[in-house]
Amino acid sequence: MDQLMQKLSFEMCPNSSLHLFAIFAFATCGGYSGQLRVSVDCMEKASSNLSIGIDFAYPFRLHQVSFEAPVCEGIRRERVFLIGDYSSSAEFFVTIAVFAFLYSLMATIVYIFFQNKYRENNRGPLIDFIVTVVFSFLWLVSSSAWAKALSDVKVATDPDEVQLLISACKVQTNKCDSLHGPRWSGLNTSVVFGFLNFVLWAGNIWFVFKETGWHKGASRLAGGASEKQSGTFTQQSYNQGSFDQSGSYNTQGNLGQLSEYSQVGGPTSYSNQM
Repeated sequence: MDQLMQKLSFEMCPNSSLHLFAIFAFATCGGYSGQLRVSVDCMEKASSNLSIGIDFAYPFRLHQVSFEAPVCEGIRRERVFLIGDYSSSAEFFVTIAVFAFLYSLMATIVYIFFQNKYRENNRGPLIDFIVTVVFSFLWLVSSSAWAKALSDVKVATDPDEVQLLISACKVQTNKCDSLHGPRWSGLNTSVVFGFLNFVLWAGNIWFVFKETGWHKGASRLAGGASEKQSGTFTQQSYNQGSFDQSGSYNTQGNLGQLSEYSQVGGPTSYSNQM
């Protein structure tokens, strides 16, 4: 019982880390919202807008994010849209994080309450191994895609780049300025957690593989080959010892026969001489 509980605690430790890091990954990305501010100072001060707030959030469909900016011609305003749609990479990343969290949670429940079913016919370890390999690959792909998308989001929401979309900022007599840009610490953390999840899942492949029949079968074959080699060596040693004993016995037998022959032959020759 103690060995079973020790093994369960050992198997649950990696899964608890998988839960935690998966939660951090989709929470830092899926819960993000940011804002940038620019100012448009027109030659006609009445038309100026010195604080234009632009809000955006997950899933980063920036082409749907718009704001109003002065045209600097009377009181006219124009609606300006940001450029880019990065929702596919962001949603893919969050989806993998959610499914990884759900699977690791389900695997923990199976380890605790359905250990016998898990090991029955070796089906559970094999499924667990295959799913772990798949999630490792998906974490690598989704984290790389999201890192690239985040880099593009930073460029598209750079206040200096946004100013180029405003018509009034293209006129030299008007003055445009960047007040502040978005904070990226949360999204940067999401990328870090994404690659940490890849490392955790990839490292967990070995521990899951050890529970499969493939590893146990290879261990049995290696153990059988070692025992066979040891038995062959013992048999050779035994045969060598038997040969030595046989040779010694035959040698002593020949010496005995020669001695007996000399004893018998001696008196016979002597009687003949007499």
